[in-house]
Amino acid sequence: MHPRDQTIFALSSGRPPSAIAIVRVSGPMAEQVVATLAGRVPVPRMATRALLHDLGEQPIDDAVALWFPGPASATGEDVAEFHVHGGRAVLAAMFGALAAFDNVRPAEPGEFTRRAFENGKLDLTEAEGLDDLIHADTDRQRRQALRQLKGLLGDRARDWREQIIAASALIEAGIDFSDEGDVPAELIAPALAKIRALLGEIQEVLAGQGQGERLRDGLVVAIAGPPNVGKSTLINQLARREVAIVSPHAGTTRDVIEVQLDLDGYPVTVIDTAGIRETDDPVEQEGVRRACARAAEADLVLWLADSAGEGGAREGGAPVWLVRNKIDLVGARSIGPAEKSARPEFWISAARGDGIPELITGLVGFAHDFFGSGEGGLISRTRQRKLLQDTADSLRRGIEVVGQGEELTAEELRRAVMSLGRLLGRVDVEDILDAIFHQFCVGK
Repeated sequence: MHPRDQTIFALSSGRPPSAIAIVRVSGPMAEQVVATLAGRVPVPRMATRALLHDLGEQPIDDAVALWFPGPASATGEDVAEFHVHGGRAVLAAMFGALAAFDNVRPAEPGEFTRRAFENGKLDLTEAEGLDDLIHADTDRQRRQALRQLKGLLGDRARDWREQIIAASALIEAGIDFSDEGDVPAELIAPALAKIRALLGEIQEVLAGQGQGERLRDGLVVAIAGPPNVGKSTLINQLARREVAIVSPHAGTTRDVIEVQLDLDGYPVTVIDTAGIRETDDPVEQEGVRRACARAAEADLVLWLADSAGEGGAREGGAPVWLVRNKIDLVGARSIGPAEKSARPEFWISAARGDGIPELITGLVGFAHDFFGSGEGGLISRTRQRKLLQDTADSLRRGIEVVGQGEELTAEELRRAVMSLGRLLGRVDVEDILDAIFHQFCVGK
């Protein structure tokens, strides 16, 4: 039997031990599985208490069973769920009982969602939204992923595809009736008007500054500067926990340390780097090299110096904010970016926490500008942007070549329809599907 025709099972809740664990079963054997383990097939979509037994009639657990006959189920197939106590021994017994059935096997990562996609329960953009929702770390990421899961982009793409097909049908009809005098012009003119309008809509979406992709990936802030100026102390203050070792000895941080923060719903990764200085220590040299590389890739650099230190100016690259530390040692006043200077400058005490609220407020403002003030664009992944750009390019070429022959325009419209089909996951995307669904966790 082909693996896709087999029945699959997996734990669809958190790691044990837990109060309750959900074991999901999907496929043609699901009805037999639930009938055998629970002693009967429950009423569809109604939770039913049952004492579960394995094939040897040994009791497993006093649990709740649910039955969702296809196609009215999450995957479009017959689905059974068992809500059992979340102990490791209970789950081991459940998995052993399920594996004892013929053609029933453990699910691979993302296989439940892939079957839902293959059975038309969701398109590829919605599946990507589900994956983003699972991995969302902040509320803004959650809201964006939920909009994708509800069809934010997929619904628009389906509508665009239908309109292109309609325009293509008009042009194809014009080609077929080319010997009828003025008929082709009457058909092609409204088709071109429709294509121009669609091209404008798609270009407007593409013109967004990548807020969706940025929100999904997050903002990267690097803390850089010379050794022993308090970079590790600062990242501990921002994280509100001890994530880096603090020592009075220079060169303590040898590798890059990362911490994920949620600043007003914006996902921010803060990087603590090794102190940048000349050194003969090969290990510290590698740390300095990595520090410079990560700072060059960051979206914002916080150059940390003491109250009298150099500003750490850099040519090009990401914006650099000067953060002067250790004001507790010199009695300096904490100031924020409101004061006029060539660039934002903050005075803080990473040890005492002075000036940290003002710095965080500045970071939130920077994130607000970086991600945009709206709810984000339609596009949340590079794959989506590329396929929409391919669609727009095909539509534009279709308009440009219409004077050279309607056949050329019709071919470009077919290419546009193909690109949107790939965006939705309906044509020629087997390799893309493997890459996407293997990112999912087992049981989803």
